[in-house]
Amino acid sequence: MSAPLTLPLQNRNQAISLEGVYAMYKVALKSRMLENKFSSLYKAGKILGGVYVGNGQELISGALGACLRKGTDYYAPLIRDQAGRLAFGESLLDSTRTYLGSVKGPMRGRDGNVHRGRPKEGLFAMISHLGTTASVVSGALMSERIKGTLKGKVGGTCIGDGGTSTGAFHEGVNLAAVEKLPLVVVIANNQYAYSTPNSGQYACEKLIDRAKGYGMEGYSVDGTDIVACLDVVSNAVDRARDGAGPQLIEANFLRLSGHGEHDDAFYVDEAIKQSKLGSDGLVNAKNFLMEKGMLDEKKYQDLHDSLQAEIQEAVAQAQQEPDPDPFKDDWRALSSNLV
Repeated sequence: MSAPLTLPLQNRNQAISLEGVYAMYKVALKSRMLENKFSSLYKAGKILGGVYVGNGQELISGALGACLRKGTDYYAPLIRDQAGRLAFGESLLDSTRTYLGSVKGPMRGRDGNVHRGRPKEGLFAMISHLGTTASVVSGALMSERIKGTLKGKVGGTCIGDGGTSTGAFHEGVNLAAVEKLPLVVVIANNQYAYSTPNSGQYACEKLIDRAKGYGMEGYSVDGTDIVACLDVVSNAVDRARDGAGPQLIEANFLRLSGHGEHDDAFYVDEAIKQSKLGSDGLVNAKNFLMEKGMLDEKKYQDLHDSLQAEIQEAVAQAQQEPDPDPFKDDWRALSSNLV
């Protein structure tokens, strides 16, 4: 893994620094550009399986990954958490190698795209049964408690609004609340569970209302506001780390693309697209940084070009590497090659 994003954040209850906001913006932009590349490769037939991008989710995802500590904390990203992965320290090569099936990737070409991780470094592989991540991270935190090494550690995961309706999610969050584990759960409320709108998913007014029922501290945040995302997530992580128990965050925004690259999102309500929820958080963040003098068009173009070159280099390297060979590779479940 590469070095994690180190944000120069202030202590909680103080303002987030402009340097921290800029660092977060760079990660969010890098994530968007990388996933745009994956989308192009998928449409060109270079990627097998599905591609699920996080367009619209980069700010809240990146904030969670950035506020966790690689080497100390646990992070269980979901399918749209490329920004969080990059912020936590996943390298571009881990991403490109997995999507392109390179035998040199963290999963050695055995599993595709989002099902990748480095558990020994605290980065869990994504689980397709989406509601289970809360229980997996809770289990890891429970093991640290049993070993007497829990102090100072936090576990973080993200779940979509649709995933909160699963039994596994309820059980995992309930366990964390009963055991007062330092778990931070971000609900990425992108308004649709595939094509089902919120009105067909739950009857409560807001998903964050469930926090009280679980006995958790809860927060609601505008997922299109970079400062708000950093402020709320950093506070929640600090609260969990200081012994306040599990934290639940609901970030509200609109998924700016289909469920996957195979889906044209024809079902999305036009009124939502035109609302504040439908604004692009990356555009909002860029405008904010320009207003604060941290960014101008030349600096933005230089940043864009630099990231583009970095991404292209990682893609080119992964494309030149061999696919797994079922007749020569070690396919045992236990291997010294496993991360």
